[in-house]
Amino acid sequence: RQNSPFGPAKISMYLKRYHDVEISNSGVWRILKRLDLNRLPSSQRYKRHDRRWKRYEKQQPGHRVQIDVKFIAPLKGSSKRGHYFQFTAIDDCTRLRVLRIYPTLNQKTAIAFVDYVAAKLPFHIETIQTDNGSEFQSSFHWHVLDKGINHVYIKPRTPRLNGKVERSHRIDAEEFYRLLDGVTIDDTGMFNAKLQEWEDYYNYHRPHGGLAGQTPYERLKQKTQAPT
Repeated sequence: RQNSPFGPAKISMYLKRYHDVEISNSGVWRILKRLDLNRLPSSQRYKRHDRRWKRYEKQQPGHRVQIDVKFIAPLKGSSKRGHYFQFTAIDDCTRLRVLRIYPTLNQKTAIAFVDYVAAKLPFHIETIQTDNGSEFQSSFHWHVLDKGINHVYIKPRTPRLNGKVERSHRIDAEEFYRLLDGVTIDDTGMFNAKLQEWEDYYNYHRPHGGLAGQTPYERLKQKTQAPT
């Protein structure tokens, strides 16, 4: 809990998966309370059901893939001015993600990223969903359609409609970028190598609360395996 802001449910998942220790969520909470570690940051605290956004999930891999950009300030010690830009694609059904860092933000890099995503995901993409950012305008839009993929925009000023990719960016901040504090990375290629390690961990090893403790890859196998 001191290294990562996980709640009782996530801690219970990790203990069972990686340490073969079974303990209930309430049991974890009691231990955290005894150690005075039970309070989460305000952004992660419990919200009443009537104040939560309603969750939804597409039933087939590739039915809808959310794409967004995370702005990354130069890491400590870097000589690069300005920002890096993390492009993120997340499959609505499986939560499988594809990540890539670019030194510039424009339609050219957005097009390069969507080609990268289409080649990397192990299933056909039916629809890509983005916000109305300048990097996702006409050139990007028509490029996506030319690839035989539908492209839809969310309503302006409604980032919650891209909620899965937005939430995944918060996980990046809490579990990846926080660990890079004090690490000097002044090269896009090196940055992508580090990000690839994190992507692999997220897809293949990190249990996901929204998937009942499965990893995205485990959910993909579940959705694609032939019924017996």
